[in-house]
Amino acid sequence: MKISELQKNAVELLKKLISTPSISGDEDITAELLVNFLKDNGVEKVNRTKNNVWAVNKFYDESKPTVFFNSHHDTVKVNPGYTRDPFSPDVEGDILYGLGSNDAGGPAVSLLSTFLYFYDNQDLKYNILVAITAEEENSGPGGLNGILEDVLPKFDFAIVGEPTQMQLAVAEKGLMVLEGFAPGVAGHAARDEGDNAIYNAMKDVAWFQNYEFKKESKVLGKVKMSVTQIEAGKQHNVVPATCKYVVDVRSTEDYTNHEILKVIEDNTVSEINARSIRFNPSFIPEEHPIVQAGLKFGRKPYGSPTLSDQAFITQPSLKMGPGDSARSHTADEYIKISEIHEGIELYIKIVGEVVI
Repeated sequence: MKISELQKNAVELLKKLISTPSISGDEDITAELLVNFLKDNGVEKVNRTKNNVWAVNKFYDESKPTVFFNSHHDTVKVNPGYTRDPFSPDVEGDILYGLGSNDAGGPAVSLLSTFLYFYDNQDLKYNILVAITAEEENSGPGGLNGILEDVLPKFDFAIVGEPTQMQLAVAEKGLMVLEGFAPGVAGHAARDEGDNAIYNAMKDVAWFQNYEFKKESKVLGKVKMSVTQIEAGKQHNVVPATCKYVVDVRSTEDYTNHEILKVIEDNTVSEINARSIRFNPSFIPEEHPIVQAGLKFGRKPYGSPTLSDQAFITQPSLKMGPGDSARSHTADEYIKISEIHEGIELYIKIVGEVVI
């Protein structure tokens, strides 16, 4: 299929996806749209696991290495600031408006088009596995994380379709959300009684503010820890016995989330509970063939501060796609049609350097 035809079909598919609400956890109909799109474009076997849609190239060979294309078709809830219908795929000049157009409809349809371009090529050095998955925006169990281990074929590296202006996000910060419980003893505020849990929490809050991990990532910078919520006390005249606070931790590839948590536990007086440690940092070395291919075509590497399903992928992975992450989750979200066209062309060139 000609690239121009792939580009046209990609935009039409994106319009259909925009027109069909697919808030995280409710992606049934868009999953069916994706299944039908792949079948209508000649893919012989299309798989659907819950609302995750996936397929492999026509001449899939288990003896070959595999590259994984992944993006998502769910969206966040509608931003209350919208001034236009979020489910109306309106085109004004080069701009296509609509919820999920930028995050991550544009990258998703562009990766699907790239998959179709290579689908029936018998001479690929790599297999291609594509999965457009659900529940990325709410990190739900029914998305990519639920099919990586036991459903999808094994793969060697991945391209994660998120809006990066087709630049090379070679690293992505991980995330931990921690709950700290500082102990104390209740007492009357008018007397020298009790052990103020707020004062005890303040010692830990100061540590989080000032502590710096020794290793600093070349692309992601420092591990970032921010106390973002605090709660204590019920009455003005009672010394509080407990103080609860929340810490947002953004990790880099220099440390595992487990290692960072151990350092925190060793340096704080509070009881520290992690809501989750599964959102790991990601990194792919500049020497990797897919990164080298991107550099050849003028793409620039950088470290991404935003989180995606890339956090669940343990193999080397590159985040790259059309659109701009600054538009994600905003009112009147949009993507440029020219960005989709360029995205498909660049995906084909960059992937072609590796797989052909």
